[in-house]
Amino acid sequence: MAEAGCSNERVTNGELNEREKELDDGTGEKKEFVAPAVGMEFESYDDAYNYYNCYAKEVGFRVRVKNSWFKRNSREKYGAVLCCSSQGFKRIKDVNRLRKETRTGCPAMVRMRLADSKRWRVLEVMLEHNHSLGVKIYRPVKKVSTGNKRKSLSSSDAEGRTIKLYRALVIDSEGNGKSSLNARDVMNASEHPDQLNLKRGDAQAIYNYFCRMQLTNPNFFYLMDLNDEGHLRNVFWVDARSRVSCGYFGDVVYIDNTYLLSKFEIPLVAFVGMNHHSHSVLLGCGLLAGETTESYIWLFKAWITCMSGCSPQTIITDRCRTLQDAIAEAFPRAHHCFGLSHIMKRVPEKLGGLRHYDALKKTFMKAVYDTLKVIEFEAAWGFMVQRFGVGNHEWLQSLYEDRVRWAPVYLKDTVFAGMSAARPGEILNPFFERYVHKQTPLKEFLDKFELALQKKHKEETLADIESRTVSPALKTRCSFELQLSKLYSKEIFKKFQFEVEEMYSCFSTTQIHADGPIIIFLVKERVMGESSRREIRDYEVLYNRTAGEVRCICSCFNFYGYLCRHALCVLNFNGVEEIPCKYILPRWKKDYKRLYIPDHSSNDVDSTDHRKRFNQLYSSALQVVEEGVISLEHYSVALEAFEESLNRVREVEEKQA
Repeated sequence: MAEAGCSNERVTNGELNEREKELDDGTGEKKEFVAPAVGMEFESYDDAYNYYNCYAKEVGFRVRVKNSWFKRNSREKYGAVLCCSSQGFKRIKDVNRLRKETRTGCPAMVRMRLADSKRWRVLEVMLEHNHSLGVKIYRPVKKVSTGNKRKSLSSSDAEGRTIKLYRALVIDSEGNGKSSLNARDVMNASEHPDQLNLKRGDAQAIYNYFCRMQLTNPNFFYLMDLNDEGHLRNVFWVDARSRVSCGYFGDVVYIDNTYLLSKFEIPLVAFVGMNHHSHSVLLGCGLLAGETTESYIWLFKAWITCMSGCSPQTIITDRCRTLQDAIAEAFPRAHHCFGLSHIMKRVPEKLGGLRHYDALKKTFMKAVYDTLKVIEFEAAWGFMVQRFGVGNHEWLQSLYEDRVRWAPVYLKDTVFAGMSAARPGEILNPFFERYVHKQTPLKEFLDKFELALQKKHKEETLADIESRTVSPALKTRCSFELQLSKLYSKEIFKKFQFEVEEMYSCFSTTQIHADGPIIIFLVKERVMGESSRREIRDYEVLYNRTAGEVRCICSCFNFYGYLCRHALCVLNFNGVEEIPCKYILPRWKKDYKRLYIPDHSSNDVDSTDHRKRFNQLYSSALQVVEEGVISLEHYSVALEAFEESLNRVREVEEKQA
C-alpha cells in the first residue's frame, strides 16, 4: 500500500524488460503505450525525448526536434518542441526529385518546458496526424545526451529511460511528486478483487483528469494505491475548493458509499459535508477495488493526509460492518453513527412481506421518531416485538443491537450540524444523484464530476450574494427572530424562523424542579397526531440562568444547530431577549467564510512547515478569488489588493537581502 509521502516504487532500466512482459494480457497482444498528455513530467530532457520516441515507435512515425530554447549565459536548454518527421514542407530549392516527398505539414507535436520543479513538463500536445501511419518501428531510437551529441541505444534501454513519468502518488499544493510510476501500470484492467476493475481507456481518463487538475488547480491532491503486482487498486482525490471546504465544514461528514454497495459501474465513495446554506458540499472522492476494511482504511488515511491530520467530530455512514471496523481504526475519536434515512429506506424491503405490515411499520416509526427518553424507546420496541411476534426477525434483531448508533433517542449528545435526518421524511441524498446512474462509465463520470462541482459552487455563490444583500421578511414580533435575521444565511434563517413561529403552538411553560441555579421547565405543545388530530406533548427543558445554558429533551440544537421552539419559550419565559452566543453557530452565519479562516492563527504555524503555510495562505486567497469574480468592480478591487499584497511581501524580501 502506498502511503502519502512515501515512494511506492521506481521503475529502473533493469526492470523494464520484465515490465514489457507484464503488459502482455495473456493473448500475446501488447497493451497500448500511454499517449502524451498535458501535465506529464520527466526527470530530464533526455527522458522526455526518449519517451516521445518510444511512443512514436509504437504508433508508427518518426520524431525530429522542431525547436529548442537555451538560456543566454549557461546555454542550458529550457524548452523544446518535438514533432512528427512529416511536419512542415521542404523549401523548393531543397527538394530532391529522386527522393519521395515525406513532408505533409503534419500537426502532431509535443511542447515542453523546464518547470520550477526542475523537471520537464509537457505543456501542449497534438496527437492527430494528417497522413497514414506506418507499422510499429522496432529500430533503435536515439537519445540526446547532455552534450547535444546523439548516440544509439537499444530499444529496451531507451524505453527504460522513458518510463520515468512523474505521475506522482501524491500531488500536493506544491506539486511535489514523491514517487515515479510506470505509465502503463494503471492500464491493466481486470476483475481481480485486489485491483480496480477498469475498462479500456479508464486509466488514461483518470490520468488525463489528474494532469489537467494539477495544472489548473494549484491545491489539487491525489493519491494512488498499488497492489503487490504494481496494478492500481485504490484512488483518492480532492480539489482545492473541497480542501478549503473541509476546513469550514469538515466537523460532520457523511461517507457516501452508495455506488460501491449498489455495484455501480464506478466504485465511488464520496466524503460529503453541509455548508452554511444547508447545501451538500463535496470534501473528497475515492475509487475502491472492493468493499474491504483495508480499502476503506487506506481511503480514510488518504483523506486525513490531505487534511493535515484533522479529524471530523461526527461521521455518518450506511449500516455496514466493514465501514464500522475501518472507521474505528482510522477515526478513533470520531462519533460514528448510521444514517437513519438509509435504515428507513430499507423498511419496505425488510418488513414488507410480514403480516400486518402497515400496522408494524407505523409502530416501528413511532418508536423511532416519537420517543424522547431511552426508557420510552425500549418500551415501544418491546411492545412492537410482542404485538407482531417479530422477536426472531433477523434484521430487526440486528437493528436493536446497533440502536445506539442510529436511534435518535441515543444520539442526543452527538453533534450533527443538520445532517441527522432525525425527522420523518428527511433523507441524506447521494451528492452525485443527478449525475450518476448504475451504468455510467468512468470516463463520462469524470466529465460530469467537474460539471457537478461547478454547479454546486455557483449555487453557493448565488446563495451567498442573496443572503448578504436581501433582508428576510419577519413574521413575528419576537426579538429572537430579529436578532438572527441579521446573522444567519437565508436558508438557515428560514428553518429557525419556523421554530419561532411554532412557539405559538406551545401554550404552557411551567417550572417543575429546581436545584440551585438549574431549573427544569415543562413545555406543552400541540402537535399533529394520527388522523390529523391535535395531540398534546410534553417537553422538558433544562435552564441554567447563571451559565446561560438551555437544553431541550428534543435535542434540536445538536441535531440541527439552532434552538428549538421549546428552548425559545423557556428563554422568553425568563425574560431573555437575545439568544446566548453559544447557541449561534458560526457555521450558519451568512458571512461565515469571510469571518472565519480555518487554522488561521499565526501562532499555530510551524516556521519550518512550508506546506501548512501554503494551505493557510491558499485558503485566505481563495476567499478573495471567489468574491472577486462576482462583478467587474469586485474583480478590480481584488486584483488591486493582490498586487498590493505582493509588493508588501517583496518589501520583506528586500529588507532581508
